Amino acid sequence: MIRELDTVVLAKDLETYGLKRGDVGAVVHCYTDGKTFEVEFVTGKGKTIAVVTLTESDIRPMHREEILHVRAFVPA
Repeated sequence: MIRELDTVVLAKDLETYGLKRGDVGAVVHCYTDGKTFEVEFVTGKGKTIAVVTLTESDIRPMHREEILHVRAFVPA
């Protein structure tokens, strides 16, 4: 179950926003259907790249044993 403020991982590229599969975001809102979420993606300095409405098939929870990876952000 995904909840507000959970850290999630993008399951597919979102070319419109310059986001790639594996990018990490934070859930900032859960819709009442429990399957749709507003997810914020930010740079390492905290600048918002995008706030995107996504479904549970677009994201997955981040697992405790996973490690973060850094990449340069190239806007679309």
